Amino acid sequence: MLTNSFGDRTGEMCAAMYVLSTVTGYVLTSALLLKCPSLLHRRKRETFRSRHISHRGGAGENLENTMAAFKHAVQLGTDMLELDCHLTKDNQVVVSHDANLKRSTGIGAYISELAYAELPPYLCKLDVTFQKGGDDKRIPLLRDVFQAFPKTPINIDIKADNDTLIQKVSELVTQYEREDLTVWGNSNNKIVQKCYKENPKIPILFSLKRVLLLVGLFYSGLLPFVPLREQFLEIPMPSIITKLRDPSKMTRRQLILTWLADSLLMRKTLFDHLTARGIQVYVWVLNDEDDFQRAFDLGATGVMTDYPTKLKDFMERGSTST
Repeated sequence: MLTNSFGDRTGEMCAAMYVLSTVTGYVLTSALLLKCPSLLHRRKRETFRSRHISHRGGAGENLENTMAAFKHAVQLGTDMLELDCHLTKDNQVVVSHDANLKRSTGIGAYISELAYAELPPYLCKLDVTFQKGGDDKRIPLLRDVFQAFPKTPINIDIKADNDTLIQKVSELVTQYEREDLTVWGNSNNKIVQKCYKENPKIPILFSLKRVLLLVGLFYSGLLPFVPLREQFLEIPMPSIITKLRDPSKMTRRQLILTWLADSLLMRKTLFDHLTARGIQVYVWVLNDEDDFQRAFDLGATGVMTDYPTKLKDFMERGSTST
């Protein structure tokens, strides 16, 4: 009996030591590859690096998604234009955020129901948080933007799960030889998968589903071992919710969830690992200097803003950490 008992304890100790050594090896290997991902992964080729990104062309300084907004941002020296695309009834790719035109034009019709020539002009001032008025009220074609800014990187949000829209955007990107100056995608993983299948030469964004997977892989230690197809991570800074809404009117649960989301997403170690693998990290939509500073301090490669002039002034003062 004593022999058996001793043998059992010895076996348990051996098993515990094996588990401990395995876990220790895993943790150390994960930490090493997290810091030095080039040991396992080839760094993705970067054809451009964007630090200053104008959201919808700079929705706080001009009407969103208009040629005037894009021209203003490019003249300021923005590194990238962010815009949204829909498809008209006559299969024209237009630059517009909403599928329905009610907010932007006052006409309650869907873009998909109208030919391009039938699209109404924008209202003089759009009813969203950061926007102000402008003289250019025409909804532009994506073709117009490509022609006007042939050397400016463009971030395209495919706003509808529409195969023809994805095909048309891909054709335009190819026609204007912009595979190395374009990134596209959507929060919807199905749309991103279709984009990649349609044209794998155009870099893609992480979808929401993939962002959640990315976070899970990071906190489990598995991220350094997993290959990633995406080349751009575009995520919000959750803490700005307390600037857009009165914190005193938010419930305790809402405040806790905001803090938790911010704590999980805004991680310098994660950003540094991704950038070391050639994956750019964009944080949006930031409009205050303290948020600009925080994003760059965390290692974000770019900040997306509604106020391109404010971000430019901030960057010119040399306030960024990289």
